[in-house]
Amino acid sequence: MTETPVVVDRRDAVATITLDDPEHRNALTAAAKVMLRDAVADIAADEQVRAVVLTGSARAFCLGQDLGEHAKALEGGAESAFATVREHYTPIVRNLLTMPKPVIAAVGGTCVGAGLGLALACDHRVFADGVKLATAFAGIGLTFDTGLSVTLPRAVGDARAKELMLFGRTFTAEEAIAWGISGETAIAEDVLPRAVDLARQLAAGPTAAFAQSKRLIGHAPGLSLDEALEAEALGQIACGATSDHVDAVASFLNRETPVFTGR
Repeated sequence: MTETPVVVDRRDAVATITLDDPEHRNALTAAAKVMLRDAVADIAADEQVRAVVLTGSARAFCLGQDLGEHAKALEGGAESAFATVREHYTPIVRNLLTMPKPVIAAVGGTCVGAGLGLALACDHRVFADGVKLATAFAGIGLTFDTGLSVTLPRAVGDARAKELMLFGRTFTAEEAIAWGISGETAIAEDVLPRAVDLARQLAAGPTAAFAQSKRLIGHAPGLSLDEALEAEALGQIACGATSDHVDAVASFLNRETPVFTGR
């Protein structure tokens, strides 16, 4: 394992989080999970960061849980070994899904298990051409974690999600996009630059409105129609109170390009 398995770079209002343990293809060790959890929480709360990129170094995005460490943890019993789900995976995914700023996954290599969960917890994905993805859990006698029981069916539907879990077959980025997982493909060397470019575009946009939109989409499945409509009304009022909205309307009327500050 590298000395710093998670690296954070902040520039131009964009934070890039890199899983950086290429020797183990960015498998999630205990140290990596702690660092990733803390980095995501810190960035979620950082008002200077207006968009985020999550990526992995070298030829993999993330292979999921480090099984060598997991095998040792199982010696203490399942309850102890799987405390990591609540302690690490749950807060990481919750923050990725709910942070009030857009998150883009730059998936330049293999992405399986919890790695797939991390990628689907982001708002958009840039995949390397032909990159391989898989749920992988059934192959080691496990079920979903990292939010996949929510994000995968929402993206591809219940039937496809069951197929991918039950049979555990590897699928490509192109198949994933065709099934409904939002994203785009690029040649491998362009994946991270493209993701950063998209993040910069979003960072220059109305991030307060983006935050409201993420919140509405995240909450909508648990709301009745009337509740969802009321949530939209409240969201519009909140956006309408921002200088971004007021200034953008004035810019439109004056035929000027608006400048968004996220406030």
